[in-house]
Amino acid sequence: MTGLKPDILEPMVDLIKEVEPGYSGIFAVSEVEAAMRDTRTKKTKTVCTFCGVGCSFEVWTKGRKILKVQPSSDAPVNAISTCVKGKFGWDFVNSKERITKPLIRKNGTFVESTWEEALNVVASKLGSIKEEYGKDAIGFISSSKITNEDNYVIQKLARQVFETNNIDNCSRYCQSPATDGLFRTIGMGGDAGTIKDIAQSGLVIIVGCNPTEGHPVLATRIKRAHKLHGQKLIVADLRKTEMAERSDVFISPKQGTDQVWLMAVTKYMIDQGWHNQEFINENVNFFEDFKESLKEYTLEYGEEMTGISKETLIQMAEMIRDADGTCILWGMGVTQNTGGSDTSAAISNLLLATGNYRRPGAGAYPLRGHNNVQGACDMGTLPGWLPGYQHVTNEMERAKFETAYGVKIDSEPGLNNIEMLHAIDEGKMKAMYLVGEDMALVDSNANHVHEVLTSLDFFVVQDVFLSKTAQYADVVLPAAPSLEKEGTFTNTERRVQRLYQVLPTLGDAKPDWWIVQEVANKLGANWNYSHPSEIFAEMASLSPLFSQANYEVLEGWNSFHWGSFDGTNTPLLFQDGFNFPDKKARFAIADWVRPAEFPAEFDLHINNGRMLEHFHEGNMTNKSTGIQTKVPGVFVEISPDLAKERGVKTGSLVRLVSPFGALKLRALVTDRVKANELYLPMNSTDNETAINFLTGPAVDVRTNTPAYKQTKVRMEVLEVDGENPMPKANPRNKKRHPQAGIEVHRKWARTGYVHLTDK
Repeated sequence: MTGLKPDILEPMVDLIKEVEPGYSGIFAVSEVEAAMRDTRTKKTKTVCTFCGVGCSFEVWTKGRKILKVQPSSDAPVNAISTCVKGKFGWDFVNSKERITKPLIRKNGTFVESTWEEALNVVASKLGSIKEEYGKDAIGFISSSKITNEDNYVIQKLARQVFETNNIDNCSRYCQSPATDGLFRTIGMGGDAGTIKDIAQSGLVIIVGCNPTEGHPVLATRIKRAHKLHGQKLIVADLRKTEMAERSDVFISPKQGTDQVWLMAVTKYMIDQGWHNQEFINENVNFFEDFKESLKEYTLEYGEEMTGISKETLIQMAEMIRDADGTCILWGMGVTQNTGGSDTSAAISNLLLATGNYRRPGAGAYPLRGHNNVQGACDMGTLPGWLPGYQHVTNEMERAKFETAYGVKIDSEPGLNNIEMLHAIDEGKMKAMYLVGEDMALVDSNANHVHEVLTSLDFFVVQDVFLSKTAQYADVVLPAAPSLEKEGTFTNTERRVQRLYQVLPTLGDAKPDWWIVQEVANKLGANWNYSHPSEIFAEMASLSPLFSQANYEVLEGWNSFHWGSFDGTNTPLLFQDGFNFPDKKARFAIADWVRPAEFPAEFDLHINNGRMLEHFHEGNMTNKSTGIQTKVPGVFVEISPDLAKERGVKTGSLVRLVSPFGALKLRALVTDRVKANELYLPMNSTDNETAINFLTGPAVDVRTNTPAYKQTKVRMEVLEVDGENPMPKANPRNKKRHPQAGIEVHRKWARTGYVHLTDK
């Protein structure tokens, strides 16, 4: 109503005043109607599928129609908060594009089939390939979008039925370097505490991530703490994000140099005596070796390599020194680089040097991008790790699973996602079983990936939609999304939460765990799970981290944080020491890994990442009509200076060319980017506009995570004039009006305001 013009609004108000005496009868009728409606509305708790924050809420439904998403103060992560995706992004579950029957490729065309036929084909083909070429001729890729229980049975299928460790998930594309850096320094690959710890810390440092758009509800906790409770904020990013605008210090280092400024700040603090020597003596090994490794990383070197002034580096060091607890948050702007793992270790080194572990309001927080990135790794869908982070090279831990599974488990790690593609390219891997990922779009160097996928002898894809990747499959198995099944997700805080089935499955779609069990049983496994709770119980019986967790513990709005090997709930890690035999952390010694290099003709660096309104490549959120009105397509952000130099305007059509491919996009001129920096959102399923048709083969030196952030292009202007790709309705076009709470006194001070009660 606030949008109504006064000449319309005022007569309406006058009319309401006239009928107010008769409102009691109207209210009575309304209450009767509401009570009747309530009996016909099903209300089911679920956990959001759109990012790693782990918001939970009720979904109100009538039949298959979603009436409302209702957050609750009982929700442990978000309480009454939701973001635009969690509130309005669920149209995809009723999309006409859903796969509702198994598909088998016959004579080059997909044909609908029965489950019996499709499962027989999958089991027969995979079984014969294993028989002919050996167990390592097959690879399995699991998903960060599916439940913990789904992930557990997929790794069990790989290891028990096919006897291979060739199992990985999409954390390889984003979070593996963060996990590597943490395992090297503190012995455990998860957030040090919870979102409440982030909110109560004295200083938050955000490096290479944009929580306002990627983790919106978490971002609100930082905004509130910064605005109302004196928290300080440092942001390091190539773009001027909303958090950068709000920050006390915003730095924009040269691409790929975060490790340098982190090491320079750490060295300066040690040189000044601002490190926590008592904490180091009691808790950390290799301090002298670490100090020696920092010799080159002076303030002068830091300024030269990063472009950040010495004064700013000193200012950041002083802020860390003065803060009552420092939390560092990072994301793909760090991990998706050739030095992603070592930069993650440098973050942890800085926190160790300053005593910012083993206490509330401090620590390392790699923000997990997908709803179950953490859980997929926890469940052992990794080539070197069994469920509960028990390594395949550990004889005692491996023997436990061998006894449970009744097979020998290979003592050598298998192939990761990237290595599997190389093995296919070399003719060593003949078949792949992929669940819930669109690697044809999300893997780097997409043109080459498409060539590789066509060379598989047999390819199974299990998904909700006929994705780009599914179009290369021989068999497509229709899976149920999260609203159509039960299970658990684990969020970025290591918090495990239950989700309940909101809707019946659509058509012949089935939960992922059911499909995997049927495949296993066709190959003689004799599994007999009847509910995800039984799968969780088996996993917990084999994994000390989860030994005291079960579906009763997780009932309703309850949750569980893994983190202790006695299986107890552990919101804050390392209270009894770090996860090494001597309970001491370790400084990781590593030199700066320089960014990938490109020929001089590719003079523009292109960055990429998320948008608030969309999830990942957009396969789900692009089915939402409301969201599509806000962001109907992708675009490339261009700085005002570059636009002026190249004759580009908002709406211009440009062609971007890298050594690996080319795209055509509309331009959006904005000061969010600077100089020769470009930015392309990742939410595209179109070969003409999807970022990974530009990215190349460079990877993180330790984990093989693609260096998506290290891509350069040249730009050609195809059309100068065109339509603005960003609708006026998008919230980024609106002016923010920050205020410290509800400023009711401003209302009372208005001329002519009549108080409703006595003051």
